[in-house]
Amino acid sequence: MSVLTRKITIDPITRVEGHGKVTILLDGQGRVSQARLHIVEFRGFERFVQGRPYWEIPVLVQRLCGICPVSHHLAAAKAMDGIVGVDKLTPTAEKIRRLMHYAQIFQSHALHFFYLASPDLLFGFDAEPTVRNVIGVAIKHPEMAVQGVTMRKFGQEIIKATAGKKIHGTGAVPGGVNKSLSKEERDLFLRDIDQMIAGCRSALRIAKNYTLDHLAELSEFGAFDSIHLSLVREDGAMDLYHGNLRAIGSGGQIIFDQVNYQTYFDLLSEEVKPWSYMKFPFISKLGSEAGWYRVGPLARINACDFIDTPEAEAARKEFKALTHGKPNHLTMAYHWARMIELLHAGERIKALLLDPDLQGDDLMAVGERREESVGMIEAPRGTLIHHYRVDRHDQVTMANLIVSTTHNNTPMNRAVTDVAKKFLSGTTITEGLLNRIEVAIRAYDPCLSCATHALGQMPLLVELRDGEGRLIDRKISE
Repeated sequence: MSVLTRKITIDPITRVEGHGKVTILLDGQGRVSQARLHIVEFRGFERFVQGRPYWEIPVLVQRLCGICPVSHHLAAAKAMDGIVGVDKLTPTAEKIRRLMHYAQIFQSHALHFFYLASPDLLFGFDAEPTVRNVIGVAIKHPEMAVQGVTMRKFGQEIIKATAGKKIHGTGAVPGGVNKSLSKEERDLFLRDIDQMIAGCRSALRIAKNYTLDHLAELSEFGAFDSIHLSLVREDGAMDLYHGNLRAIGSGGQIIFDQVNYQTYFDLLSEEVKPWSYMKFPFISKLGSEAGWYRVGPLARINACDFIDTPEAEAARKEFKALTHGKPNHLTMAYHWARMIELLHAGERIKALLLDPDLQGDDLMAVGERREESVGMIEAPRGTLIHHYRVDRHDQVTMANLIVSTTHNNTPMNRAVTDVAKKFLSGTTITEGLLNRIEVAIRAYDPCLSCATHALGQMPLLVELRDGEGRLIDRKISE
C-alpha cells in the first residue's frame, strides 16, 4: 500500500539574484518530510574558459554575474597575479583594487537591503505582496527608497572610476591595474562620502532594531548552530579583500586558522547531488554530514577578532554582546551583520580616498611565470574561490570556481526545511507561508546562478498536488 505524498513547488524564488526553486514534500498527515532548494541553471564557466589565454580570464569570468561582477573580476585577477608570479602589488594597484572592491561591497549590500530585504522588515512577512516590494517602500518610505538608490549609485560610480565601467569593467589586470584615480574623481567622491556614511548608520539602526525587536520570533526562524568560515587578516581583523582562511565551530572554537588559501583544496571538498546544479562544500576532515558551514556577513562578523574601522568595530561589539561573545546563529541576523559591513565599507572607502597613493603611476608588478594559482576574496555574499592552471602556451587548462552562494547551499536548504516544518499546515498554501520560505533564503542574499540573462516576467507559481498528481491548490503571483 503506497503512502500518498503532496508536493509544493515555489518556482521561481523572488527578490533574489538569479533563478531557483523550492520543492516541499508532505506526508499523508500533511507534515513536511522533505524540503529542498534547487538551483536550476547550468552555467558551465569552469569548462568553457579552458583554452582561453590567461590574461582574458579576469574580464571573461565576471560575465557570471551582473550584480557582483567586480568580485569575480578581482578573484580572477588575484589568481592571475600568481600565474605571472606577482605576490605583492604596487601600493597604487593594491589600493585601487581595494577601493573597487569596497565600492562593490557598498553597492551590493545597499541593493540587497533597500531593494530586496527591506519590504519584509518594514511591512512584515504577511503583508500583501502588492505592498511588500520596492515600490511599496518608495510609497510608504520615500526617503529610505531615495537613500537606497543614491547609495547604490555612489558605489557604482566608484566602480566605474576604478574599473572603467559600472558593470564588467577591465580595471584589474594580471600583476596590477590599468588606471589610477584622478584628483578630480577623488574630490567628487569625497564630496558625498559623509552623506553615504550617514546612510549606512541609518540602515544599520533599522537592521539592528528589527533583530532586537523580533528576537524571540527570529530565534525560531531558520536558526541553527553552524560552523562559520571566512578570510581574516594575520592579526585576526576582518579583511574583505585579502587574508588567510579561518573556520570556527558553533561555540567559537577554532577548527583551522591562518591557512594560506592557495591550499584551500586540502581543507574543503565538494559534494554533488542529483537535484541541483550547485555543489555542496564541506570541511573535508569533518565529512559532509558535520562539515558544512556558513559564509558571508554573519560568518565574517562571527569569525573575525575585530574590525579596523571605528564605527563598524563599535557596531560589531554591540552585535557580539547579544550572544556574550559567542557566535550568533540567527539566520535573520545576516541583515544586521550586512549593515555593519556596509558601514565598514563606507569608512574604508573614505580612508582610501584620502590616500595619495591612489594618484600614483606605478601600476604594474612583474614576477616569474607559474602554472597554477588560486585567487580568493570576500565577496558580498561570502568567500569566493577562483582556481586555475595554465599551460606553457598561456592557455587555461583547469578552472574550479566555488562561488559564495555555493558555500551556503547546505545552510540555505536547512533554513528552508526549518521554516517549512514550522509554518506549513499541509492543507492550504498561504502567501505568508511562501514568503516566509523566501525570507529565509533572502537572508543569505543568494546569487543563485550568478546570471545576467533573465528577461521578461517571472511570476511565482506554486502548486499543491497529492501523491497521484491531482491538483489540490494553486496560487500565482503577479
